[in-house]
Amino acid sequence: MDLSEENFAQAPAFYPLVGLLIGGIGAVGYAIGHMIEGPAIGALIALGATLMATGAFHEDGLADLFDGLGAQTKERMLEVMRDSRLGTFGAVSLFVVLGLKIVSLSALAPLVALAALPLAQGLSRMSAVLVIATSTYSRSEGTAKPVAKGISRSALLIGSFTSIASLAAFGFWFSAELVLVSLAGLGVGHVLTRLLFERKLGGYTGDCLGAVQQVSELGIYLAIAAWL
Repeated sequence: MDLSEENFAQAPAFYPLVGLLIGGIGAVGYAIGHMIEGPAIGALIALGATLMATGAFHEDGLADLFDGLGAQTKERMLEVMRDSRLGTFGAVSLFVVLGLKIVSLSALAPLVALAALPLAQGLSRMSAVLVIATSTYSRSEGTAKPVAKGISRSALLIGSFTSIASLAAFGFWFSAELVLVSLAGLGVGHVLTRLLFERKLGGYTGDCLGAVQQVSELGIYLAIAAWL
């Protein structure tokens, strides 16, 4: 089946739902690993499961963004980010972010970790949707070109509803305080990542969306671990 540009433009409406499903895969991996050897192995297998489910798509965007940050001009930054080779900054960013995910997840109580995985995967994709809705696309062509004009109000509402529903479920099982903590971690990750690329690019690229997703997800894990 051939998909039109309009189909791709509506896709962000379902990013949070896809994130919940990917987080569910990670939760299954965590449960298996925890039964085998405890929380550390659970966190490691959970991370591996989500990487396999997405093909490390967002992690690639994170690495490309950090490689590009070393460039002096917008044009050079866009060129570096398009290069498929992994540079030093990109490798270090992956090592730090993936390592912190494992450490923070392994520090959580098992039930909290199982719930945090789908929550963080879903909300972090809503974080990327908010970039699409509030920023501008910086390339003339690329993977995020179909959403270069932003997203429709209906798509934003669908994504928001999914995110609110996941937060409500998380708060029901745990507490309203933990919901607020998760949102705080999400917000910090979102803002910090946007500060990195918008000051140079004046907007975003597909790689930037991947980076926002990754750092926002990490922000949720770290915030929950710090609170508990």
